[in-house]
Amino acid sequence: MTGLLEALGIEGGIVCAVGAGGKKTTLYRIAGLWPGSYALTATVFTTPPPRRLWDRRILASGAELQASVLAAGEHRRLAYAGPSDKPGRVAGVAPELIADLHHEAGRGLTLVKADGARMRGIKAPRQDEPIIPAATDVVLHLCSAAVLGAPLDEAVAHRPERLGPVIGAAPGEPLRPEHLAKLIASPEGAGKGVGRARLVAVINQVDDDARLQGAREAARTAIGRGTAERVVLTAMRAAEPIREVVRRR
Repeated sequence: MTGLLEALGIEGGIVCAVGAGGKKTTLYRIAGLWPGSYALTATVFTTPPPRRLWDRRILASGAELQASVLAAGEHRRLAYAGPSDKPGRVAGVAPELIADLHHEAGRGLTLVKADGARMRGIKAPRQDEPIIPAATDVVLHLCSAAVLGAPLDEAVAHRPERLGPVIGAAPGEPLRPEHLAKLIASPEGAGKGVGRARLVAVINQVDDDARLQGAREAARTAIGRGTAERVVLTAMRAAEPIREVVRRR
């Protein structure tokens, strides 16, 4: 069985997670498997990673953040972010600083949450999203198979009024594999802001055979249309997260 790091094409560098339907869970699973040094951070407001995933956590900004991260070289697992007045939240770090810190600190891997989705299963980015460092190596674009069959509304989609035109769905219309495929293939969906990075699409929460069938259809449709090099079907909360990998032929 293909391992998660191999399936996602993770070989080190800067890896950003965007979209909806399990970004943090995906980043945390990658962190738990990565054998070398890593940093966990974000370019947007987020919740702190669980204690089990870091040896040192730094909350600072500007020059203080930079100095603290560079001085934390003895810690293999590092988490850093900006301070926030929002309870239970930390602030994002400027993408240029993340790139500088990755290279200056010699981290083997930097994992970045690069947009938000308010716990929904699918989204299209707004004009100023996602916030991806220019030096990013891999962008993981997530959406959830759990939205298949659900109506396009705020219960499942973050900003459904923005998502609808990207995927060709009207408000309240049931979401189909074709809609997920359009999101993955669209330059205003999964392809937005990717730049020089490799794009890997992830359809997550493929928790049963019915979802697998729909996710597989979406992946096969999407892979020939857009810039994603592969679509990985996952169940990130399962013991074995990989359900299937669909690659461009």
